[in-house]
Amino acid sequence: MSTEKTSFVYVTYIRSTPEKVFEAITQPEIARRYWGHENVSDWKPGSAWQHVRANEQRTVQLVGKVVEIAPPTRLVITWANPAQADDPASTSRVSFDIVAYAQEMVRLTVTHDELEAGSAMAKGIQQGWPIVLSSLKSLLETGQGIDVFAKPKAA
Repeated sequence: MSTEKTSFVYVTYIRSTPEKVFEAITQPEIARRYWGHENVSDWKPGSAWQHVRANEQRTVQLVGKVVEIAPPTRLVITWANPAQADDPASTSRVSFDIVAYAQEMVRLTVTHDELEAGSAMAKGIQQGWPIVLSSLKSLLETGQGIDVFAKPKAA
């Protein structure tokens, strides 16, 4: 039986350079400032990657492998909950494509695919990527990220 897959694509434009955007994704000390997590790896094809909560517990939230890396324009990683990392059906893929645009601007396209349709992961991705990437944009343009853990105010 095959499980239906889905994908999520988010495109944003950032007043920055490809190099700074790529560094913000791959350098733990920068990712912590807009994501509240650190992306930890040696960033070589086939290397392990961990998404570590930037708190006292340093909880590993997600794991995967570096599939492709071409600084500063492309990064592809696998993505899974640590408890499901050995199950290929529970592993998805994230591609970061960074294209230089006019006047110190880049187009960042994040494609998260191979997601199990209707899964908690797919639902979380749809809510999570927009705020994380908005925070990345804010950090690179103003020097300050936004609170990615904020919740909508009750009406």
